[in-house]
Amino acid sequence: MLTAAPLPRDEYGENLAGASILVIDDEPGMRNFMTKILTPRCKRVEQAASATEASNILDQAHFDLIILDNIMPGKTGLEWVQEQHKVGLFADTVLVTAYADLETAIQALRVGVADFVLKPFRANQILNSVARALDRKHLRQENYLLKHALSAEGTATRGRLLGKSPAIQTARDMITRLAPLPTPVLFTGASGTGKEIAARTLHSLSDRAEKPFVAVNCAAIAPDRIAHELFGMVDAQDRRQDGLFLYADGGTLFLDEVAQMPEQVQAALLRVLEDQRIRPVGAERDIPLNLRFLFATNADLEQAVAEGRFRADLYHRINVVNIQMPPLSERVEDIVELAALFMEQFSTTLAMPALELDAETLLKFSRYDWPGNVRELRNLIERSVILGAFPEEFAGTGAVTGSAAMDTLDLVMQRHIMHVLDACEGNRAEAARRLGVSRKTIDRKCASWGL
Repeated sequence: MLTAAPLPRDEYGENLAGASILVIDDEPGMRNFMTKILTPRCKRVEQAASATEASNILDQAHFDLIILDNIMPGKTGLEWVQEQHKVGLFADTVLVTAYADLETAIQALRVGVADFVLKPFRANQILNSVARALDRKHLRQENYLLKHALSAEGTATRGRLLGKSPAIQTARDMITRLAPLPTPVLFTGASGTGKEIAARTLHSLSDRAEKPFVAVNCAAIAPDRIAHELFGMVDAQDRRQDGLFLYADGGTLFLDEVAQMPEQVQAALLRVLEDQRIRPVGAERDIPLNLRFLFATNADLEQAVAEGRFRADLYHRINVVNIQMPPLSERVEDIVELAALFMEQFSTTLAMPALELDAETLLKFSRYDWPGNVRELRNLIERSVILGAFPEEFAGTGAVTGSAAMDTLDLVMQRHIMHVLDACEGNRAEAARRLGVSRKTIDRKCASWGL
């Protein structure tokens, strides 16, 4: 007689604890037995008494794993799996069979069954098989996302959203406010302003922080491949390819350069946003998803809509909340902190000596416009560490270096005042007005600096 001994929930790993499983068997006793041992250990367990019932359930819900009896009335479990591949079966399968013949094993491998268990079996045998299948599935997901991350542009942009300037603090406050909500967020701003870092920060503050964060640069994927990459596909041989939407399920999907998305993919994305379901290319079945969507662009989406390059309905769907990332020229107070961080990072990763950030170099940094924003500053620091010196236009000979150059109040004030003066094209009266001080104060400070 089959018995289900009480076992600790975490004995078979966290992947089992978070899994959704469909049990398919025509024998009520076997269905109930497997459901009984799985339910305390899994997020969700459902059962079907026939292949037809299972197909109907899969039309409405997605499962991480299917446990399937091979011998059932009407058709075998393997025949059912082959049929489901044609319409889109994106769950792994564990086959339960009483016959361990070589032909069944070969056929199971051909149709992509993850594992099979021989009857009769004990509770720990089916639990071990299920846990192994889920662990392999999770490992495939991690490997795929890692390869995707390593091949994507801007992998070095991962980090913290640094700075204390009012401009970046405004963005940070909005991110903190939005983090616990499911609302889509559109990050806008010039290239290099840290839109992906801001999106990662929002994800890290949300209740999805332990789930995947998947960043997709829509401009970096060929137009004829982006639908396959995002939604997945079922090819002519009924082989499945999971897409990034499915790999990111439960987490956050960040679509960068969304203005570059082809029109047909825009229409499919709109449907996903409205229904939280995807249909892989070549499949006949929708798959429900649980995703937080974040978007970014450095383009003028309103102009793209006016020119017919971007769908108006999609624009209004993703532009619920817009966070404008400020250019580096508007957050001059943060340049010193960013430069120091990049210097430490590249000195460590390149195993090369760090360069001194003296007062003169930092002043030149603060007076430069940085058209490439934070990315340009980062690239400058990396290049300077490699070459062993700053470019001539940023080189300094100041005697004050290190924390003294960064934190001394007079030097901090000098960098800020000179930046405002540059913005006012040297007009001291206008600079005084913007700073909220008297013209004499500006004159006195400039005189003390020999200007």
